[in-house]
Amino acid sequence: MPAPIESYGLLSNCRTAALVSSEGSMDWLCLPRYDDASVFGALLGDESHGCWTLRPTDRRATATRRYDGDTFTLVTRWTSAAGVAEVWEFMPIDDDIDAVVRRVVGVEGAVEFASELRLRFDYARAVPWVRQIGDDDAPVLLAIAGPDAVAVRGPRLHAEDTMHRATFVVSPGETIDSVLGWDRSYHPHPIACDVDASLERTREWWTGWASRIDRGGPWESHVLRSMLVLRALTHTDTGGIVAAATTSLPEDFGGVRNWDYRFVWLRDAALTLEAYLAHGYTRAAERWRDWLLRAVAGDPADVQIMYGLGGERDLPERELASLPGYDGAAPVRVGNGAVDQYQGDVIGEVLVALEAARLAGVHETPSSWSLQRALLAQVVEWFDRPDHGIWEMRGDLHRFTHSRVMVWAALDRGVRAVREHGLPGDGDTWQELRDQVRREIDEHGVDAAGGHFTQHDGTDEVDASLLLLPLVGFCAADDPRMLATVERIERDLFRDGFVLRYRTEAGTDGLPGDEHPFLACSFWLVEQYAATGRIDDATRLMDRLCAVANDVGLLSEEVDPATGRHVGNTPQALSHLALVGAADALSGHVGRAAHRT
Repeated sequence: MPAPIESYGLLSNCRTAALVSSEGSMDWLCLPRYDDASVFGALLGDESHGCWTLRPTDRRATATRRYDGDTFTLVTRWTSAAGVAEVWEFMPIDDDIDAVVRRVVGVEGAVEFASELRLRFDYARAVPWVRQIGDDDAPVLLAIAGPDAVAVRGPRLHAEDTMHRATFVVSPGETIDSVLGWDRSYHPHPIACDVDASLERTREWWTGWASRIDRGGPWESHVLRSMLVLRALTHTDTGGIVAAATTSLPEDFGGVRNWDYRFVWLRDAALTLEAYLAHGYTRAAERWRDWLLRAVAGDPADVQIMYGLGGERDLPERELASLPGYDGAAPVRVGNGAVDQYQGDVIGEVLVALEAARLAGVHETPSSWSLQRALLAQVVEWFDRPDHGIWEMRGDLHRFTHSRVMVWAALDRGVRAVREHGLPGDGDTWQELRDQVRREIDEHGVDAAGGHFTQHDGTDEVDASLLLLPLVGFCAADDPRMLATVERIERDLFRDGFVLRYRTEAGTDGLPGDEHPFLACSFWLVEQYAATGRIDDATRLMDRLCAVANDVGLLSEEVDPATGRHVGNTPQALSHLALVGAADALSGHVGRAAHRT
């Protein structure tokens, strides 16, 4: 059985990621990209599905963890009866190396470690052909299966069935390195890594990137780590931003709500872009806009809600029989069927983010504005179309209020581009439709009896996405309808002090089972509280949310308030970017519509 989701730390080279448990087991690694097949898949099964454990042989040894400053070098300090040692592990940021480094450093006494390696390529469907190369002074274990090759350098590993094991003792001041490198099987063997030089380059790269993040405030460490997580999930070559590093971690333990999040959702990426812009990372905006131009190239009528990291369009959802699922939560899915959904808010999210880039000084190019005009033309064609909504409902289509507001926001940003920035476009048509959409929301998206915004027309249910309405400027945070909406959310969607997305028992999402409070929604409520002067409520909720983060500052998608367990894919970009937005709001920033005041 894998470890609790909250026990995992993240390693990243901004091309892929590994998850390492607090017990020293690397249970998830896909190479060379986040969305490639796993080499270690024990996260979605058990050790037989691939893992790499490195820890003292003393099973009573205890561990504490931290990151090495503002980096993703994970430092685990082990204390055993024999002494103290640390494991420093990282993924080199070097462009020409796809590798994981695990360095054991002796601190006190003589500590015996065991390294146990189980390589299972292609989502545990391929046990590799393994052989020893090198010599006694520089042993190398080479594993090959199909197109993939892995070379492991370090203490000599000996075969024990389909596992390879090494034991060694580390003394004070001594370092013992293990390096797993990947390459294509038809290339020369993966190159060796100069660990000292690579560690220093990787440290300099991460700390240099983080040096521009604003410091200060009671949640400084959480904001810093969240911004770093967003960068760790941004592919350094393509500029694509994945929603999470994992697939199929359950929203309902033992249930079927298991999805692949290793893709670029336009919505999540646009929101990440705004977090970057709020903290001065305008170059990231330019790179993502370039990614968007490539991904959406062609007919905007073909625009998808998500793409692959390189802009790939074909993301078919399939189920894997080779992985039994996290603690039996099946099926394990690869790809995501929501790629074929229509979600009416997505173009609005993109246009709001691109306007934020424009206001931040990112130069508009003819190609980038042409794309936005084409997207606006698509909004005009589809503006009245029912959709699946922000939560990718797999039930009936509806006219979701949040989606309708984002249609309004798309048209509003088009009008502002023409009126305020002098860009060419049909501002009159966009303004007429914008105002029509507002009238329709006012008439059909507000409950007559309760006075609150509703999840969609024809219901009095609320949805946590309604908390976003003031953040895009549709209404003021203290609009009586918003205040009534917050009151209804507090009544219907609170679970042990956290916020659910919606009531699953209402049957809107078309899926069996339940889910847990959604962390991003709770952070959105912090912003709403802050904007309406409920600072004490905002601070208490913010403190409660930050306390959910694990020992190295990571957040998954949801939380089980009864146990504190993390739930869903991890680390989740949406949770971390929402944390940044909430902290900014409590520092006096008023969200995505700040430029309008």
